[in-house]
Amino acid sequence: MATADSTTAGVEKPAEAQMARLDSTPGLIVVGGGIAGVTCTETLSDLCPEEEITLISASPLIKTVTNFNQISYVLEEFEVEERPAAALQTRCQNVRVVQDMVTEIDSTNRKITTQNGLKIQYKKLCICTGGMPKLICKDNPLVLGIRDTESVATFQKKLTGAKRVVVVGNGGIATELVYEIEGCEVVWVIKDTSISSTFVDAGAAEFFLPHLVKDKEPAQGPLKRHKYEVADLEAARRTQPTKGGALGPDWNTGLDMKGQARGSHQVHVEYQSEVKSVWTPSEFKSSNKTADCVPSSTTSSEKPATETTEWPVYVHLTNGKTYGCDFVVSATGVTPNTALFQNQINIDLADDKGMKVDDHMRTNVEHIYAAGDVCTASWEPATHWMQMRLWSQARQMGAYAAKCMVADATGESISQDFCFELFAHVTKFFGYKVVLLGKYNAQDLGNEYEILLRVSDDREFVKVILCNGKMYGAILIGDTDLEETFENLILNGLDLSRYGEDLLDPNIEIEDYFD
Repeated sequence: MATADSTTAGVEKPAEAQMARLDSTPGLIVVGGGIAGVTCTETLSDLCPEEEITLISASPLIKTVTNFNQISYVLEEFEVEERPAAALQTRCQNVRVVQDMVTEIDSTNRKITTQNGLKIQYKKLCICTGGMPKLICKDNPLVLGIRDTESVATFQKKLTGAKRVVVVGNGGIATELVYEIEGCEVVWVIKDTSISSTFVDAGAAEFFLPHLVKDKEPAQGPLKRHKYEVADLEAARRTQPTKGGALGPDWNTGLDMKGQARGSHQVHVEYQSEVKSVWTPSEFKSSNKTADCVPSSTTSSEKPATETTEWPVYVHLTNGKTYGCDFVVSATGVTPNTALFQNQINIDLADDKGMKVDDHMRTNVEHIYAAGDVCTASWEPATHWMQMRLWSQARQMGAYAAKCMVADATGESISQDFCFELFAHVTKFFGYKVVLLGKYNAQDLGNEYEILLRVSDDREFVKVILCNGKMYGAILIGDTDLEETFENLILNGLDLSRYGEDLLDPNIEIEDYFD
């Protein structure tokens, strides 16, 4: 474990000599120590080893991609390791990491100012400040957002003494949480008709549903990589109330997520509902509402008995139900972290508040680029690609932004990276490998499509989207070994009409047929 002192060793601190040196030597600057920012910095270092590069990170810990594996031409998987910022300087000799926050951007003179008084000139600037959690109730210590290492540490601390938790949201982090939490009742509040709908349809959700009550499979082997923490997190928040980079794809690996009770899963799902109010015990009593008990299973149709336990916090839902719990986890997505820059420079924002970027990751302000969760792709997307604020796209955008910065600086012309031709993402839900390709849920296809399904109980789920005889997307759950074949079929645009349902016949080695 690294202490606060050791994590900042080698990271530059404000000093007059440093300020003068940085101010007089314009270079390439990246703001943000998350996956997009660090990937951008590393790529810049590789492309122009003679150029001075500065990474400004609010946290002493940065996110580094490790164990990268190119599964297919577009699909990739990796882990994210949290390391001291100084490790990046050791690995990339032309990189300087400054632990600080940007407070001002002067785009006319190409200069930024930081909270600690540094004034740094830039040739090109890439903003990778990520996103901020959408909290259902701000400034409530019993409503937690899961976003970075500090928030996970707070969650773990609260969970050890908890008997019931309410999880709000239906995306990736919410799905992983409800599966990982043990020894604690979980009420999962979702606004949709099926679980995990951000990623999968109702059919795949049914495939996952039994695992809400099944015992988890034991972890396979020890965690083989380091995990760092900043010592005295509470003191760090008081002196610098900032957030670190977003969690990586394996953020929950090796974490103890056990509550106070014994046993494994006890998850109850409240469908088509949202949080209407979050009450303190006194506010709950004043409401004259009756708290509901958690049913004994997710499929129970019996009306639960009236709750008698007194809880630290109460959640009142739009369906009229009220649940008491030890704390609430708000996992309802993120908002692009653009607040500072809206007031400093006239950057165009999309409807979702992300910085608009063109097909070379450029904002409308000259010499300023953006990548990762903070930006919104505003170019005409390829037929089979769409933006989702995922770790995989943060890495891809960060690397591509670096290439574009260097190309623009040297006057070269480059084509857009091929990764933007096909949406491809791999993750893990309920212990299963999940691969999403193209328009996997028939996004933007209206009603002009057909679905092919292959389901093997408790083993695999395969869904293919066909439009005019061509494959447009696919969901692969389990070890199907079909991802590379389906990726090629989507990209090649072959007419598959004549194959019909034989396309998913388990007795046909389709990968060999289309090899």
